[in-house]
Amino acid sequence: MQQSLITCRAGLESDIAAEIQVKAAAAGVPGFVRAQAGQGYVIFEGYQPDSAEQLVQRVAFADLIFARQWMVVLAHVQREERADRVTPIVEALQGHSCQGCWLTFPDTNEGKSLSRLTRKLEKPLFKALQPLQKSKAAWIAQVFFLSGEDFRVGLTPVKNASPWELGYPRLRQPSTAPSRSTLKLEEAWLQLIPEHLRAVYIKPFQKAVDLGAAPGGWTWQLVHRGMQVVAVDNGPMDKGLMDSGQVTHLREDAFTYKPSRQVDWLVCDIVEKPARVAELMERWLTKGWCRFAIFNLKLPMKKRWQEVDQILTRLRDELEAAGIQYQLSARQLYHDREEITVFVGPRPN
Repeated sequence: MQQSLITCRAGLESDIAAEIQVKAAAAGVPGFVRAQAGQGYVIFEGYQPDSAEQLVQRVAFADLIFARQWMVVLAHVQREERADRVTPIVEALQGHSCQGCWLTFPDTNEGKSLSRLTRKLEKPLFKALQPLQKSKAAWIAQVFFLSGEDFRVGLTPVKNASPWELGYPRLRQPSTAPSRSTLKLEEAWLQLIPEHLRAVYIKPFQKAVDLGAAPGGWTWQLVHRGMQVVAVDNGPMDKGLMDSGQVTHLREDAFTYKPSRQVDWLVCDIVEKPARVAELMERWLTKGWCRFAIFNLKLPMKKRWQEVDQILTRLRDELEAAGIQYQLSARQLYHDREEITVFVGPRPN
């Protein structure tokens, strides 16, 4: 098993390729990445027979920024039209126990058109795979479709992958939220904070600041969870949010605003150079103005991974220099576009 398949947002293939190349080398898994712009995935080609398995065991999936999901490739099936699909999948998985099976496809228009096929295939395939299923298996089977005739069969590690088969949770736009950006913060909490810590970190009656708040997409999430929010933005806020009694709107510059006392949450989604936003977050965190922070970094047009890596390395260095015991996670979310979302908080005991 020398190939690993890693999915990403279409258009960011060069970024996940660069990231995987660096992380694989650091983990002692030599190889190279095949990437094609716009296809929504890359292939890692290892030099050793067990390279693919070593990659998904030695590299922490949670540390990858541009990856959505990954798998060890067992077989690449290119069948003739109207030939049986189930049999080659089952044959490829023989000898491998799995907890279940995911049927996936790239996040492209062509890929999404395969959802009807995967739904149709679920029942007969899952029935055929029953003898291989074990509740405590270390792997989940995955079939990644490029078309009905071209797909890869593989295994995804249960404890070192996204918990969602396509790499992101399916969220519904709240009818009362003032903008679709509200889904960014909701997904960030789900993607970046471990499930067992969410109820500890996110509570009613907490104090929060939203920098660059208008019209209030991120503020809506904070209010929805019972927080008291200071919304900092020169633009107008949604009337429904202001009527909640939980929001104080300050028409001030987000880069010069200072809270009068420490708040629980700082959130920030400002269209600005990523280095400048990171410096602002660094100031809030090192001065102790907030306990937790979630913020977006807008990506440059080229060498996104390299710039993100430099910015986050500097942020980590500054936090460590300030003697702060922290946890940091970053991810290019489904509801992001040309940006990544970062979470920083105190290291759990």
